[in-house]
Amino acid sequence: MRGAVLAGGAARRYGGRPKGLVELGGRRILDRVVDALAAVTGAPPLLVANAPEGPGWRPDLRTVPDVRVDCGSLGGIYTAVASGVGPVLCVAWDMPFVTPDLLRALVEGSAGSDAFLPESDGRRGVEPLCAVYGPACGPAIERQLARKDLRAIGFHVDVKVGTLPLERVRAYGDPDVLFFNVNTPGDLERAEAVWRQRA
Repeated sequence: MRGAVLAGGAARRYGGRPKGLVELGGRRILDRVVDALAAVTGAPPLLVANAPEGPGWRPDLRTVPDVRVDCGSLGGIYTAVASGVGPVLCVAWDMPFVTPDLLRALVEGSAGSDAFLPESDGRRGVEPLCAVYGPACGPAIERQLARKDLRAIGFHVDVKVGTLPLERVRAYGDPDVLFFNVNTPGDLERAEAVWRQRA
Protein backbone atom coordinates (compact mmCIF):
# COMPACT_ATOMS: atom_id res chain seq x y z
CA MET A 1 0.00 0.00 0.00
CA ARG A 2 1.36 3.40 -1.02
CA GLY A 3 0.65 6.59 0.86
CA ALA A 4 -0.03 10.09 -0.48
CA VAL A 5 -0.46 13.46 1.18
CA LEU A 6 -2.80 15.72 -0.79
CA ALA A 7 -1.52 19.29 -0.54
CA GLY A 8 -2.80 20.84 -3.74
CA GLY A 9 -5.17 23.52 -2.45
CA ALA A 10 -4.54 27.22 -2.96
CA ALA A 11 -5.42 27.99 0.69
CA ARG A 12 -7.50 31.02 -0.30
CA ARG A 13 -9.48 30.80 2.93
CA TYR A 14 -6.20 30.90 4.85
CA GLY A 15 -5.05 34.04 3.06
CA GLY A 16 -2.79 32.10 0.69
CA ARG A 17 -0.69 30.69 3.55
CA PRO A 18 -0.03 26.95 3.04
CA LYS A 19 -2.36 25.27 5.55
CA GLY A 20 -0.26 22.18 6.16
CA LEU A 21 2.74 24.27 7.21
CA VAL A 22 0.81 25.73 10.13
CA GLU A 23 2.01 24.40 13.49
CA LEU A 24 -0.24 22.62 15.95
CA GLY A 25 1.21 21.53 19.27
CA GLY A 26 4.67 22.59 18.12
CA ARG A 27 4.68 20.57 14.88
CA ARG A 28 3.53 21.31 11.36
CA ILE A 29 0.28 19.61 10.36
CA LEU A 30 2.04 18.27 7.26
CA ASP A 31 4.60 16.45 9.41
CA ARG A 32 1.85 14.90 11.54
CA VAL A 33 0.07 13.56 8.45
CA VAL A 34 3.32 12.24 6.95
CA ASP A 35 4.14 10.39 10.17
CA ALA A 36 0.65 8.85 10.40
CA LEU A 37 0.85 7.57 6.82
CA ALA A 38 4.41 6.28 7.13
CA ALA A 39 3.49 4.39 10.32
CA VAL A 40 0.92 2.41 8.32
CA THR A 41 2.57 1.98 4.91
CA GLY A 42 6.12 1.56 6.17
CA ALA A 43 7.49 4.01 3.60
CA PRO A 44 7.58 7.78 3.03
CA PRO A 45 4.39 8.96 1.29
CA LEU A 46 4.11 10.83 -1.96
CA LEU A 47 3.43 14.56 -1.60
CA VAL A 48 0.97 15.92 -4.16
CA ALA A 49 1.53 19.69 -4.19
CA ASN A 50 1.07 22.33 -6.87
CA ALA A 51 2.95 25.19 -5.21
CA PRO A 52 6.36 25.88 -6.81
CA GLU A 53 7.92 25.73 -3.34
CA GLY A 54 6.23 22.39 -2.58
CA PRO A 55 9.35 20.23 -3.01
CA GLY A 56 11.04 22.27 -0.28
CA TRP A 57 8.36 21.55 2.32
CA ARG A 58 9.65 18.02 2.83
CA PRO A 59 12.79 17.49 0.72
CA ASP A 60 12.87 13.86 1.84
CA LEU A 61 9.62 13.12 0.00
CA ARG A 62 8.90 12.68 -3.69
CA THR A 63 6.74 15.67 -4.64
CA VAL A 64 4.58 15.85 -7.76
CA PRO A 65 2.10 18.48 -9.02
CA ASP A 66 -1.42 17.59 -10.13
CA VAL A 67 -1.47 15.68 -13.41
CA ARG A 68 -4.71 17.48 -14.27
CA VAL A 69 -4.61 21.12 -13.17
CA ASP A 70 -7.46 23.10 -11.64
CA CYS A 71 -9.46 20.00 -10.75
CA GLY A 72 -9.60 20.54 -6.99
CA SER A 73 -9.50 17.62 -4.59
CA LEU A 74 -10.44 15.22 -7.36
CA GLY A 75 -7.29 16.21 -9.23
CA GLY A 76 -5.20 15.38 -6.18
CA ILE A 77 -6.81 11.97 -5.81
CA TYR A 78 -6.29 11.27 -9.52
CA THR A 79 -2.63 12.29 -9.31
CA ALA A 80 -2.03 10.01 -6.32
CA VAL A 81 -3.61 7.07 -8.15
CA ALA A 82 -1.74 7.76 -11.40
CA SER A 83 1.67 8.33 -9.79
CA GLY A 84 2.39 4.75 -8.83
CA VAL A 85 1.37 1.11 -9.01
CA GLY A 86 -1.36 -0.46 -6.92
CA PRO A 87 -3.70 1.12 -4.36
CA VAL A 88 -2.88 4.33 -2.52
CA LEU A 89 -3.92 5.60 0.90
CA CYS A 90 -4.66 9.32 0.56
CA VAL A 91 -4.90 11.90 3.35
CA ALA A 92 -5.39 15.67 3.03
CA TRP A 93 -2.51 17.63 4.48
CA ASP A 94 -4.73 19.76 6.70
CA MET A 95 -6.12 16.88 8.85
CA PRO A 96 -4.01 17.01 12.02
CA PHE A 97 -5.99 14.44 14.01
CA VAL A 98 -5.97 11.47 11.63
CA THR A 99 -4.54 8.48 13.50
CA PRO A 100 -2.45 5.53 12.33
CA ASP A 101 -5.04 3.17 13.85
CA LEU A 102 -7.80 4.61 11.66
CA LEU A 103 -5.58 4.53 8.58
CA ARG A 104 -4.61 0.92 9.33
CA ALA A 105 -8.30 0.00 9.51
CA LEU A 106 -8.84 1.56 6.08
CA VAL A 107 -5.96 -0.41 4.57
CA GLU A 108 -7.12 -3.66 6.17
CA GLY A 109 -10.72 -3.16 5.02
CA SER A 110 -9.92 -2.12 1.46
CA ALA A 111 -9.41 -5.57 -0.08
CA GLY A 112 -12.02 -6.18 -2.74
CA SER A 113 -12.91 -2.50 -3.20
CA ASP A 114 -11.72 -0.01 -5.80
CA ALA A 115 -12.37 2.85 -3.38
CA PHE A 116 -12.63 2.38 0.37
CA LEU A 117 -13.72 5.33 2.51
CA PRO A 118 -14.58 5.93 6.14
CA GLU A 119 -18.15 6.93 6.85
CA SER A 120 -18.53 10.34 8.49
CA ASP A 121 -21.10 12.71 9.93
CA GLY A 122 -20.36 15.17 7.10
CA ARG A 123 -22.63 16.22 4.25
CA ARG A 124 -21.35 13.49 1.91
CA GLY A 125 -21.64 10.72 4.48
CA VAL A 126 -18.07 9.60 3.70
CA GLU A 127 -14.66 11.27 3.86
CA PRO A 128 -13.00 11.15 0.41
CA LEU A 129 -9.83 12.92 1.55
CA CYS A 130 -8.92 10.11 3.95
CA ALA A 131 -9.42 6.98 1.87
CA VAL A 132 -7.88 4.16 -0.16
CA TYR A 133 -8.09 4.30 -3.97
CA GLY A 134 -7.18 1.47 -6.32
CA PRO A 135 -6.00 1.54 -9.96
CA ALA A 136 -9.55 1.27 -11.37
CA CYS A 137 -10.28 4.73 -9.98
CA GLY A 138 -7.91 6.30 -12.53
CA PRO A 139 -9.99 5.65 -15.68
CA ALA A 140 -13.21 6.35 -13.76
CA ILE A 141 -11.91 9.77 -12.68
CA GLU A 142 -10.76 10.51 -16.23
CA ARG A 143 -14.29 9.87 -17.50
CA GLN A 144 -15.70 12.09 -14.77
CA LEU A 145 -13.29 14.91 -15.58
CA ALA A 146 -14.29 14.66 -19.23
CA ARG A 147 -17.81 15.53 -18.04
CA LYS A 148 -16.43 18.60 -16.22
CA ASP A 149 -17.61 17.11 -12.94
CA LEU A 150 -15.21 17.91 -10.07
CA ARG A 151 -17.09 16.24 -7.21
CA ALA A 152 -14.69 14.21 -5.09
CA ILE A 153 -17.10 11.26 -5.05
CA GLY A 154 -18.59 11.68 -8.53
CA PHE A 155 -16.75 8.67 -9.99
CA HIS A 156 -18.01 6.27 -7.33
CA VAL A 157 -20.84 5.10 -9.58
CA ASP A 158 -18.22 3.59 -11.93
CA VAL A 159 -16.16 1.65 -9.36
CA LYS A 160 -16.69 -0.79 -6.53
CA VAL A 161 -16.96 1.27 -3.34
CA GLY A 162 -16.61 -0.03 0.21
CA THR A 163 -16.92 1.87 3.47
CA LEU A 164 -15.65 1.61 7.02
CA PRO A 165 -18.90 1.85 9.02
CA LEU A 166 -19.40 4.89 11.22
CA GLU A 167 -19.47 2.78 14.38
CA ARG A 168 -16.03 1.39 13.45
CA VAL A 169 -14.75 4.89 12.76
CA ARG A 170 -15.98 6.01 16.19
CA ALA A 171 -13.86 3.30 17.78
CA TYR A 172 -10.84 5.40 16.74
CA GLY A 173 -12.23 8.75 17.85
CA ASP A 174 -14.89 11.35 17.20
CA PRO A 175 -15.31 11.57 13.40
CA ASP A 176 -15.69 15.35 13.66
CA VAL A 177 -12.20 15.45 15.19
CA LEU A 178 -10.56 12.70 13.12
CA PHE A 179 -11.57 14.41 9.87
CA PHE A 180 -11.28 17.99 11.10
CA ASN A 181 -9.47 20.08 8.53
CA VAL A 182 -7.80 23.41 9.13
CA ASN A 183 -9.04 25.76 6.40
CA THR A 184 -9.11 29.08 8.26
CA PRO A 185 -7.38 30.77 11.20
CA GLY A 186 -10.59 30.13 13.15
CA ASP A 187 -10.26 26.42 12.41
CA LEU A 188 -6.71 26.52 13.77
CA GLU A 189 -7.97 28.05 17.01
CA ARG A 190 -10.51 25.24 17.35
CA ALA A 191 -7.85 22.65 16.57
CA GLU A 192 -5.56 24.13 19.21
CA ALA A 193 -8.38 23.92 21.75
CA VAL A 194 -8.87 20.24 20.91
CA TRP A 195 -5.13 19.67 21.12
CA ARG A 196 -4.88 21.28 24.56
CA GLN A 197 -7.84 19.25 25.80
CA ARG A 198 -6.19 16.04 24.61
CA ALA A 199 -2.83 16.99 26.07
